Amino acid sequence: MSVTINDIAKRAKVSSATVSRVLNNSGYVKEETRQRILVAIKEMNYTPSAIARSLSKCETNTIGVIVPDITNAYFGEIIKGVSERAERNNLNIILFNTDNYLEKEVRALKLLKEQRIKGIIMTPGFGEEKFNENYIKTINTLNIPIILVSADVKFTKLNGVFVDNIKGGFEATNLLIKEGHTKIGIMTGLLSSEPVMDRLEGYKRALKENDIDFCSKYVLYGDFKLDKAYELTKKLLKEKDRPTALVVSSNMMTMGVIKALKEENKDIPRDLAIVGFDKIDFLDMVGLNITYMEDCPIELGRSSMDMLFDIISSNEDDSVRRRIIAPQIVVKGSEKKI
Repeated sequence: MSVTINDIAKRAKVSSATVSRVLNNSGYVKEETRQRILVAIKEMNYTPSAIARSLSKCETNTIGVIVPDITNAYFGEIIKGVSERAERNNLNIILFNTDNYLEKEVRALKLLKEQRIKGIIMTPGFGEEKFNENYIKTINTLNIPIILVSADVKFTKLNGVFVDNIKGGFEATNLLIKEGHTKIGIMTGLLSSEPVMDRLEGYKRALKENDIDFCSKYVLYGDFKLDKAYELTKKLLKEKDRPTALVVSSNMMTMGVIKALKEENKDIPRDLAIVGFDKIDFLDMVGLNITYMEDCPIELGRSSMDMLFDIISSNEDDSVRRRIIAPQIVVKGSEKKI
């Protein structure tokens, strides 16, 4: 079996991109790192293909963007932010919508690699089987700069722009506590999603800091979809011992909650106070003033594109870049206890 760049990278304990820079004599690499790579090349009798080397110098002016649900306004805002910065830097975009299917995400990554793009900006999906071996292997062998947005991927060391979701869960819950609520529920997504786990952790911390017992039956697990949130809310309203307030972890789920409450002629916040996540523009237009945690997805998109452009434009050696954005609370009255 022929030796590959990936084999050299593993032996030298560097990324494949760093090996490529040494082979092509392009970009900055620390001398110590360069020597380690050259030793690995000699030890493994690696001979680079002339064709492969010529192809490696072919560049496109395109980046790939992968999102799990293009119908969700949150991801639309991320795309808008990426697009703004891409246009400024004369970069084109190839967009993939995965519908939150793991196999579609893997396929998109492989297709983008074949397109010889400059880099990838990706918001990972949130499915239950997200972190399987094939998925992790696909990401780790891309040899393309990749920026994660909003959600991380376990077992990888990738650049990314993220939201402090623990703070978001804490602040949303704490606001309801300040309004006098003690029976507070949370509607969230699948526990395989890091933002879900972090918001739930923030929720629990707020309860603990205010000496309020955690009640597991007040945790409603959905899938970030409107229909499931609607179903969970209808069921919740039939419970005798139900929360007076609810933290809702996504804009789509907030709409599902509102739909169920309206059908049952329930008032917000009189019958159920709500603090959501992410802005829903049309709610203001119809007179529904819902308090929410603002992740500023357009800024996530801008920041991720800035980070990617900085990486592909610089001659610096490999280093993992991470930026954490703190969510801001936008108070509109739906959190009150009446």
